[in-house]
Amino acid sequence: RQAGRDEANYAANRPAGGARATETHSMPQQTTVAGPSPEAFAGSGLGNRFRRAFFATRPKFFTASVLPVVVGTALGAKAAGELAWLPALLAVIATVLVHAAANVLNDVGDDMTGADAPNTGRIYPFTGGSRFIQAGILTREEMRRLGIGLLVASVIPGLALVAIAGPMVIWLGLAGIAIGTLYSVPSVYLSGKGVGELAVAVAFGPLPVMGAAWLQDGIFDLGRFFVSVPVGLWVGAILLINEVPDRVSDAAAGKRTQVVRLGIGGTKALYIGMHALALAGGVAAIAVGVLPWWYALPAVALFAMGLKAGLGIADVADKRDQVQKSIEMTLAVQALGSIAVILTVAFGG
Repeated sequence: RQAGRDEANYAANRPAGGARATETHSMPQQTTVAGPSPEAFAGSGLGNRFRRAFFATRPKFFTASVLPVVVGTALGAKAAGELAWLPALLAVIATVLVHAAANVLNDVGDDMTGADAPNTGRIYPFTGGSRFIQAGILTREEMRRLGIGLLVASVIPGLALVAIAGPMVIWLGLAGIAIGTLYSVPSVYLSGKGVGELAVAVAFGPLPVMGAAWLQDGIFDLGRFFVSVPVGLWVGAILLINEVPDRVSDAAAGKRTQVVRLGIGGTKALYIGMHALALAGGVAAIAVGVLPWWYALPAVALFAMGLKAGLGIADVADKRDQVQKSIEMTLAVQALGSIAVILTVAFGG
């Protein structure tokens, strides 16, 4: 990665062998934040093309989709008394493909609306998208085709799940695809309408958790919904705090995220409230007997981590390092929290 390079020069002076951007972007004249290096992704060979496509999907964030599926699988397998490994594996593959497609299409949508190009407040690689379009690594059209291709690819494991579990899988899959695409499509643009955070919490909480559990034992119930609440809110909190460094460029582009609407103070309150609601979801799961009483111990610890991260939310122009630490802590809460639920279910008796 290279920092302090003008991204407009990246787009105009790509090394030989890489894809050259053909769209016109409104680029800042000077950038002092890091981004992906075109030189690192140059080359026309099959391996180079695959590497560009793979990293354009932002794979570091795939734990946000894999772990909720594993949580649901653990719940369902525990109730069924055995693990149906094939549906679990297919569910992970399908969910990751849809997640990857959503990440790519989000870059396309944000480039079309002008939210990403002038974003110099971003904290790469956490916020501001993959930057592949702005750096000239892939064109907008190439990213669009990649996103659609990933959605099409998700149909393959989806159809296998239909064959195993029945037509309910179709509705679950369509719900995930709808949220993933409508989040970024400019004509709908959930991410810019102030409901993107809620959509993400649903798409990474109740949908994968309850769906994966149902694949194991064919049951939907309230207890599993309570478990899915913190899982989804932890991912929603990642999105919310990642929008903080992007606030100025999002506002300029008309992208009305909750951070743009509420400002720093309101965002801090909403973020902490989300973690409080996640704690309440865990307590409710204990109350109905889905999780054992001792899950309260990690649940309280996770809330404390979320509270500390929330108190660190600030204007990135003033406290950039502090905001980055809060982002990293939020990612840790999602990973550790999901693992805590999985282990609690597995060893909870």
